[in-house]
Parts: sequence; structure tokens; C-alpha cells
Amino acid sequence: MDGQLKRGLLDVCVLAAIKNEDSYGYKIIKDMKPYIEMSESTLYTILKRLELAGMLTVRTSQHDGRLRKYYHITKAGLGRIEDFKDEWREVMSIYAFVTEGDIKK
Repeated sequence: MDGQLKRGLLDVCVLAAIKNEDSYGYKIIKDMKPYIEMSESTLYTILKRLELAGMLTVRTSQHDGRLRKYYHITKAGLGRIEDFKDEWREVMSIYAFVTEGDIKK
């Protein structure tokens, strides 16, 4: 898979993981695990990129004596998810065209 395409897909997956409630790194990985495997280093790179792009905000809170970063999706992040849905419809249309007439064995 094209690296740029995969990067965009992973960004949207992370945004989707926090769209309904604020979350933290380990929980994001756990919530995404049934759909996609992601290392902590990959996740934190994505979270930083999304924060810099204004698609999420970060707050720190005490949990069991430790500081934990919680991530919150912004309007821009929600907009990115909606844009992705529109883009994906087009991708699926292209896929249907490309695979039209393929014989499944």
C-alpha cells in the first residue's frame, strides 16, 4: 500500500478512536486492535501530527499517581473524518470500476 495513503488512513483511524470520548494512548491502541495493529511509537507520532494540525487537543490529568495525556478531537478533526467518508465513496467507486468483470475463482 502506498505510504501516503496508509498514513492518511491511520490518521483517520486515530481520530475515529477518540471521536466519541477523550482517550489516552494505551486505550486508543486497545480500541483499535480489533481493526488494525499499531505500535506505540507509530501512535504517538500520529497524535503529535494531529495535534500540530489542530485536529485534536491534549490535556494532562493525574491517574493512579501518574500523569496521563488525554486526547480530544476538535471540529477540524471531526471534519477530517467527514472528508474521509466522502473521499472513500470515490475510492470505492474507482475500485468497482477497476475490478469490474474480474472473475472470482
